[in-house]
Amino acid sequence: MKLQTYEELLHSKYRLSLMLFLFLNMATSLFSMLPVNKGENLTFSLPATLIVIISLLQLVFWILKPKTKWPVLSFTAFIMGALWSWLIVHKSELVFYFDGSYLLISLMAVFFISTISLHEHLLAFCLHIAPPSLTVLLLDRGQHPLTLLFTIALPLLGFTFQSLMQHRSDHFTRRLLFQLYEEKQTWSDLSMLDPLTGLYNRRGLKNRLENLLENHAGSHFVMLLDIDNFKSYNDNYGHAMGDQALTRVSAAIRDAVRSRDVVTRYGGEEFLVLMTNVNASIAMKLAERIRQYVLDLEIPHRFNHRVSTHVTISAGIAPIIEEDFEQAMANADRALYVAKNRGRNTILSWEELCETNLRSALTDII
Repeated sequence: MKLQTYEELLHSKYRLSLMLFLFLNMATSLFSMLPVNKGENLTFSLPATLIVIISLLQLVFWILKPKTKWPVLSFTAFIMGALWSWLIVHKSELVFYFDGSYLLISLMAVFFISTISLHEHLLAFCLHIAPPSLTVLLLDRGQHPLTLLFTIALPLLGFTFQSLMQHRSDHFTRRLLFQLYEEKQTWSDLSMLDPLTGLYNRRGLKNRLENLLENHAGSHFVMLLDIDNFKSYNDNYGHAMGDQALTRVSAAIRDAVRSRDVVTRYGGEEFLVLMTNVNASIAMKLAERIRQYVLDLEIPHRFNHRVSTHVTISAGIAPIIEEDFEQAMANADRALYVAKNRGRNTILSWEELCETNLRSALTDII
């Protein structure tokens, strides 16, 4: 689960709590209009009717607009609490024998609505019960103060502690998700890097290539290169020395290119450089600079620092035409193959190879 997904879950819970709150208010208000005793008629009242209308309109709105993010729960709870306070006053005037039980029942009805639907929203809970609670205490005129205060204080205290625990739980969940997301990003970054050289691996190249082709217009070139006679180098100096050579060559390539170019260890002693937003002339200059940087390396022998060795590279360059990276790779690979056959420590572009082949074909015809 991502942080964004968790926020969407919280919004969904918020919306459902509001819709349940509105439904319970509407249902309880409609029930209050029903005749209590046999022979009585429906008792319509303005506050009860307003509760039904407001609840119904908001329910329809939230069903039709589920993505809307308005912090309306607390405001709606206060309005409903005020309407319930008005309804309690109105109904108390119609009660034939006033003994306080009506007030207690009314208060319990309000608390029932709040407890069921607002159990994760302490502020809305307090705003909903405050007007009816004050109204009931005033109408009781001190006849049943302990009963009413106990009825009000017990759920209020319980809700406060429950809200604090819920807040700590939400804070812990957010922090845990954030930590997991950071660790995921770290592992994702590591999975795209070659552990020996610190360069991108093929997965990292694919990720960078997708972003490059989507967001950067212009001409791009692929340079495919590898270390000449690297198998013999390993045989002569050992694999530990070979790893050191790979590390030094990787650093030289990275130093020779621009910060926006992508350097990849494509496999073994083979490297790939993705040159972005360049023309053919600049691409060849960058390739030549890479060759020279590698040639200038003096790699000390691991067990004899007085001995230094030199390594060379051969490379093939090809442009990416119409975002066809695979074809560019094939062209660069062909140019690299010919460069190696020409004696190594050589850079050859695909265009130069094509021109050479064309001149050779014309010569044969003539």
